[in-house]
Amino acid sequence: MFAEILVSFFIVLAGVFGLVGSFGMLKLKDTMQRLHAPTKATTLGVGGVLIASMLYFLLVKGTLSFHELLITIFLFLTAPVSAHFVAKTYIQAKMKPEELPGSDGEFGWAIYDDPPAYYDND
Repeated sequence: MFAEILVSFFIVLAGVFGLVGSFGMLKLKDTMQRLHAPTKATTLGVGGVLIASMLYFLLVKGTLSFHELLITIFLFLTAPVSAHFVAKTYIQAKMKPEELPGSDGEFGWAIYDDPPAYYDND
């Protein structure tokens, strides 16, 4: 009984994150705002389903399933990287250097500034 309630909780939680992510894709205005909706919904929504599946196999079937763990690790590694690529592409295609906020880094925004001298291959 406890196992079914726990698995159901994570499935409902995953559905709520999926619904909120879908709603965010519709309501948010531009790409940079919409970027958060699918990455968060994917990570938390699919993560909730995978946790529910791991708990089901562990508590109900009595076996340990590593497939879901591997999918979760892959998801947590790829979602931020793909979001970073989308953000960098958007900045390069749609924004001018004057529109960007200041950078505290030594070289500024890597998209617009000239590469440092130590990158020259002469």
